[in-house]
Amino acid sequence: MWFFNKLTIRIFTIFLLTIAFFLMLIMVLPSLDSRNLTYLANKDKQAGNMLAHQIENDLINVPKDSFRWWMRFIVVMDSHQKPGQFLFIVTPNGQIITAETKNIALIKNFSEKSHDVKDPAKKIYDSQEIIGPFLIHYANAEYQLYILQQTTDIQSQLVNFIFDHPFLLLTLTMLASSPFLLWLSWSIAKPARGLKKAADQVAKGNLQEWPELEQIGSSEYKATGASFNHMLRELKRMQKVQQRLFSDISHELRTPLTRLQLATSLLRRKQGESSEVIRINNEAMKLDSMIGDLLSLARQQYDNNEIREVNKINILFKQVLDNATFEAEQIGKTLVVTNFPTNHTILCYPIALCSALENVIRNAFRYSNKQIDINFVAQQQKLTITIDDDGPGVAESELEQIFRPFYRTSEARDRESGGTGLGLAIVANAIIRDHGTVKAEKSHLGGLRIVIILPIHKHQ
Repeated sequence: MWFFNKLTIRIFTIFLLTIAFFLMLIMVLPSLDSRNLTYLANKDKQAGNMLAHQIENDLINVPKDSFRWWMRFIVVMDSHQKPGQFLFIVTPNGQIITAETKNIALIKNFSEKSHDVKDPAKKIYDSQEIIGPFLIHYANAEYQLYILQQTTDIQSQLVNFIFDHPFLLLTLTMLASSPFLLWLSWSIAKPARGLKKAADQVAKGNLQEWPELEQIGSSEYKATGASFNHMLRELKRMQKVQQRLFSDISHELRTPLTRLQLATSLLRRKQGESSEVIRINNEAMKLDSMIGDLLSLARQQYDNNEIREVNKINILFKQVLDNATFEAEQIGKTLVVTNFPTNHTILCYPIALCSALENVIRNAFRYSNKQIDINFVAQQQKLTITIDDDGPGVAESELEQIFRPFYRTSEARDRESGGTGLGLAIVANAIIRDHGTVKAEKSHLGGLRIVIILPIHKHQ
């Protein structure tokens, strides 16, 4: 029904049904106690009346005013009672005639609850039950017969204990209904779990739509799913617009830049080298490099064509470290690699991550005086890579800022070395895409330490 498709109606209905369920149990469960007073079936009623009639016939020969007439009552009752059975006769003035005097209190208690001979009843006391009353006529008066015997329907002590403690009964009822309530809660929360799963995928950069979000759950969840998919479509559209914008910017900037470089070359041919021509050429090359780095950063942020893959660490970074070793030898610097892991894997965008590590190592080469240390530590499901150099380092107040795009340190080392200020921003973006972190610290070698932390992939 359409109105039950609303989350509010579902929660209210479930709450109402739960309350009704508990009220029903509270009313019904006590009646299931076999120790309660129950009225006899016709078969048991006929058997009791037949026994009362037999005793009544034998009592005709007992004079009312004879000496110890009640003793003759006991003799007659003993002749009719079965093994394990005791008979009690209540006189019109409330006296109880029986040979089993220790259970007189039970008979009194029962006779107060069941005293209508037209509708005899039964009640269980521990392992015994009392049945009655049955009508006996004697000396123009009405007497009542009660039967005490072993019960055939013995309720366990545990059940008796539960029925005698209402709060315990309520607790057990709640526990018994918990699976049903948990199932209801699970079914209501199922669309929310699907929405969370979709949101987690979006956080990882996957912008595919989720049509099932618009098909399951209440109308509120379906509307939320539709809005979520609309948001994904808009994100894709904005991403394409952004990519087109950067592509247009690249084209529009690169065209006049190429003309400027061509004009500089022609000027050099006509007038020869001069400080002004060299300055113009250097600035044009720097601008070209800056545009390239900016486009590279934009592609990382908005282009998801690369697929995340599970890679072994030693295979993934082998080419990067081999190239770094070769370059260190060529420029006469010392590169030390320690604790390179061989049996761990990570889930990453391999090209972007390798490019990021290579970028950090090249920065270390650029600013170091003589030595670069690269150390790998794999523990607690995390891979920590530290790259140290013995260069001038960075002021401690600027360690957190150097990963911002176009940030320049106070020493303006990037300008002096021809950098664009985008290299570490590209590194940080690549690491974050793989759910890692990157930070800068003071190195024990005296220069800068870059710390990269990546999650190790758990084998399924």
